[in-house]
Amino acid sequence: MKRRDLVKKLESAGWYLKRHGDEHDIYKHDNPVETRNSVQVPRHREINEVTTKQILKDAGLK
Repeated sequence: MKRRDLVKKLESAGWYLKRHGDEHDIYKHDNPVETRNSVQVPRHREINEVTTKQILKDAGLK
């Protein structure tokens, strides 16, 4: 999946960019119910399928 598509999914679900890390961007959600407080998104154009699924799972989107 392209990074920008993953970021769009996160942002449409209420996640926002908290900070830029060295190699990852940290996204946060103010009201985490059954999700993590933050998720890390690597800064690559393409993010492999396994990593994408785990990020979406941690964000409570899948």
